[in-house]
Amino acid sequence: MSELLPLFLNLSGRDVLLVGGGRVAEAKLRQLLAVGARVRVVAPAIAPAIRDVAQDVAFFDRGFEASDLDGAWLVVAAATPEVNRAVADAAETRRVFVNAVDDPANATAFLSGVVRRDGVTIAISTSGDAPGLTALLRESLDAVLPSDLAAWVATARDERVVWRRDQVPMDARKPLLLRALNKLYDATAALAEPQPAPGSPRPAVAPDARVPWLCGPEDSWL
Repeated sequence: MSELLPLFLNLSGRDVLLVGGGRVAEAKLRQLLAVGARVRVVAPAIAPAIRDVAQDVAFFDRGFEASDLDGAWLVVAAATPEVNRAVADAAETRRVFVNAVDDPANATAFLSGVVRRDGVTIAISTSGDAPGLTALLRESLDAVLPSDLAAWVATARDERVVWRRDQVPMDARKPLLLRALNKLYDATAALAEPQPAPGSPRPAVAPDARVPWLCGPEDSWL
């Protein structure tokens, strides 16, 4: 398979076609509605649980037709391989991307495992080949994210306002952000530091008071 371009889409208020009416389609419907998509569901049999998800979803109790793709920005195919193939063929001529659930051969777009926390979104994909591994990686990343991620986001936003005002070049911003984030832990370490006995020298802040992988401007991943 070709290399994929990681991309975040703004589907708010945009039409998305969902082909399928079972449990998998229900899960995809919830994902699409969570990002504000305007969804149409097409399937010969649509489970009652899907109809109960939202009131403003358009349901069509019939098989897929190529004209269902008219006006769609994206189509999610959660049907049989034969139906998914028909969806993929029709979408190809219309230049509409297809997410075919657990069917990489008929897909041109792949939904990812997603971690959302405090304004940060992390997406993980295995190109549709190993969805179980995608889920495990998502859970692992969620576990290692800092508990005070909201403070990181707020600091980064505040610093960016200053950088743009002062016209700081993009390549100079990473070490500045690194230092700003480490100040969060400098302050915490100073508060937690034991008070020295009268007349004794004040101890230096322990080097592990900071996040260990945020220790210098050479940390260019920022």
